[in-house]
Amino acid sequence: MSAGNRRIVLAVRPAGDPGPEHFRRDDAPLEALADGQFLVRNQYLSIDPAQRGWLQGGAGYSEPVPVGGVMRSLAVGAVTASRDGRYAVGDHLYGWFGWQDFCVATAERVLARVDPGNGPVRAGLGLYGIPGLTAYLALNDIGRPRPAEIVLVTTAAGAVGSVVGQLARRANCQVLGLAGSDAKAALCTAEFGYHAALNYRAGLDPQRLGQLCPDGVDVLFDNTGGEIADAVWPLLRPRGRIVQCGTAAVGAWEPPPRGPRHERLVLVRRLRHEGFIVFDHVARFPEVIAQLAALARSGALVFHEDLETGLDRAPAALAGLFRGENRGKKLVQIAAGERAL
Repeated sequence: MSAGNRRIVLAVRPAGDPGPEHFRRDDAPLEALADGQFLVRNQYLSIDPAQRGWLQGGAGYSEPVPVGGVMRSLAVGAVTASRDGRYAVGDHLYGWFGWQDFCVATAERVLARVDPGNGPVRAGLGLYGIPGLTAYLALNDIGRPRPAEIVLVTTAAGAVGSVVGQLARRANCQVLGLAGSDAKAALCTAEFGYHAALNYRAGLDPQRLGQLCPDGVDVLFDNTGGEIADAVWPLLRPRGRIVQCGTAAVGAWEPPPRGPRHERLVLVRRLRHEGFIVFDHVARFPEVIAQLAALARSGALVFHEDLETGLDRAPAALAGLFRGENRGKKLVQIAAGERAL
């Protein structure tokens, strides 16, 4: 337990999108384990849009990362020492282990065990992690797609959107997407089950959107909010459902941004607009992971990963996420020797 622990901590709280200038390296000795604790050696770190909210002010459902604190992050790692009988050396776990080499953890930090039958351990951060779980639960619980309905997904080629597209297609819906580039829009139709997709950066005027959605939209699975969502709301059909899964297009919420008022649309079209926080559903994770794994083994789901190497790359990887540079779920590998799962 005498080895050092490389850590990335918050140096300055960002007002908008986070960048490398907001973080610093702060290495520290490892703590000794107490009863009920175990040591996790991180292998892969998750890079997520939600981290911006955790930095700015807690995202409305959690405390903000303190200045000087290890950057909050989900990670997959292996137990290397344990004083908790529930976790043995060699177990792979998915949980709140932070941007660091090692985490002295307790059971409360663990979201799920990584099943040895489901693929590489890094899949525990993607298809079997928050992106896949969010796509499955939010689409089915709130979107409730029915055959022949029209489902529109924003950030359609992202880690969540790419799974939503495939699940909606399996539900026999017409699936349409908005993505951040022509290449990502093409990927939506080539690999992720979308019938059609547009590059929203090329403009979202009513004519372009009307060509994509000539018959309107029944389910809007929205990962962006902001001007992208504002352009889509008028296309919602009576009794449409809006799944608010993210607000990545809004850089900051203080002061509150101004935009169109949708109350009249909600009223006259009898719309349902509901937010989704995946951490409300942790008890259901094992059953949903099993469903996703069965689909993946059958070849019914594909999932892309964008992998970088080195702990020090994490801040730049997060900044690149908000510039749309990722091609799939963004991960940072910080330890070699992944066990083949």
